[in-house]
Amino acid sequence: MRFEFFVAARYLRAKRRQAVVGVVTTISIAGVAAGVAALIIALAITNGMRRDLQDRLLGASAHVDLMRTAADGIKDWQPLLQRLRHVPHVTAAAPGLYGQVLVSRGPRAGFALIKGIIPAQERTVSNLLDSITSGSTRDLDPEPPAPAANPNAGDNTLPAPPNTPYPPLVLGKDLAEQIGAQVGDSVLVTSPQGELTPLGLAPKYQRFRVAGIYHSGFYQYDAAMAFMRLSDAQRLFSEPDLLSVISFKVDDLYRAPEIGQAIEQAAGKGFMTTNWMEVNRELFRALKLEQVVTFIVIALIVIVAALNILIALTMMVMEKTRDIAVLMSFGVDPGQVRRIFLMQGLLISVLGTALGLVLGYLAAWAGGHYHFIHLSAEVYSIDTLPFAPRPLDGVIVAAVSMAISLLATLYPSSAAARILPAEALRYE
Repeated sequence: MRFEFFVAARYLRAKRRQAVVGVVTTISIAGVAAGVAALIIALAITNGMRRDLQDRLLGASAHVDLMRTAADGIKDWQPLLQRLRHVPHVTAAAPGLYGQVLVSRGPRAGFALIKGIIPAQERTVSNLLDSITSGSTRDLDPEPPAPAANPNAGDNTLPAPPNTPYPPLVLGKDLAEQIGAQVGDSVLVTSPQGELTPLGLAPKYQRFRVAGIYHSGFYQYDAAMAFMRLSDAQRLFSEPDLLSVISFKVDDLYRAPEIGQAIEQAAGKGFMTTNWMEVNRELFRALKLEQVVTFIVIALIVIVAALNILIALTMMVMEKTRDIAVLMSFGVDPGQVRRIFLMQGLLISVLGTALGLVLGYLAAWAGGHYHFIHLSAEVYSIDTLPFAPRPLDGVIVAAVSMAISLLATLYPSSAAARILPAEALRYE
């Protein structure tokens, strides 16, 4: 063990005549530990928010969506879908038909975005159908042929054939609670895309049976998204053999913009693509800014702890003035004296940083494992506070903490090195 480190460790362990110096040193270690732990927990939360939102967004939606630039939808979509599945880096594709509807059960109603799907293909680009909490999606799998038109029908109701149950519908958890629907209940779905009558435009409506309820934990989907078979959606919206979007999964989600351009070129003129990065750019930019601001604000705790280190070392220099003078009279040079107190500040910083890292990672692990902090999904889009501690964050926080602490030791160590043995021992 080097001489400077040995003396610095002895100074920290030794009983002092002034108890206040030991108290300030303990407070300094606790302050560094609190600052480091707070930084680790804050960074774990911001990383968890980003990761959780990204995973849920990518799980609930496709990487790339293809649609027509005009509002007439995608016609003759089967050969187009088959061709686009062979675009490089495309791993899956699924058709979809979107429409805004009103879902009601008795006096309670709520607006929803209906997506008509082919379930087997939809599962390759989205996992919302895998988050069923009650009921099932088995009824969505078979797609019976469209019923023959009834020439005697004089209204806009689309009745189910005799002795045939209502078509299946899968609702989000929050939407089902809003209208008071459970699995097996029938709900009325009203589409604004009605038919022109002598009395004006009349909406089209049809009864559906709630076959399943999903809970993704992402409020925007759970409160406003419902699924039905593609054939049922085409009948409801009077759009036979028409799509509004073709969704794609790609092998590298961070190259989604480039792959989207390749899909556009393969589809031909009149098509455009959007990707998950474009749609959520502002959200992730805000999360990144929040992470930086949080780091700066909470780092102030470490700065306050560093001021305590400065005070503790300054008081220790005053207490050890005679000892320093004796050491210098025995041949210890001022550079060694300076390093003694630099080592002492480093020891305080290392102890506090190590303790803070342990406490921070333990707290982040407990929060991520037990999910004991719940959030309002209506406000934060997720229902529990996520934690995602990263080893790199620990390295960055430890480096910042020790750098700030070492800066605080510069003044007291320099003051110790300037002590003159003759002046310090004159009255001893």
